[in-house]
Amino acid sequence: MPEHKEPPRPFQISTGDEMSRGRYSNNMYVAHSPEEFMIDWLLASPSGTHLVSRVIVTPGHMKRIIAALTENLNKYEQNFGPIKTAEPGDQKFH
Repeated sequence: MPEHKEPPRPFQISTGDEMSRGRYSNNMYVAHSPEEFMIDWLLASPSGTHLVSRVIVTPGHMKRIIAALTENLNKYEQNFGPIKTAEPGDQKFH
């Protein structure tokens, strides 16, 4: 008999107005130790590179993040077509 999966239950996220607007990032830096991964979301702009946000997670959570991102990227490309990627260094400000 096939396994029956329940649809995910919606959940509510409480946040302040400023945080709910989100942050734009066009670059990132990832570092790790045996105990954690650190992801720095960066904004490269004409005035330099600025830290937008830093998220620190366990290796197990990092693996789940990558799986969720991969699944959603595949769904996106199924709906909207392949995403063209720029080569590192292609983003230049004039």
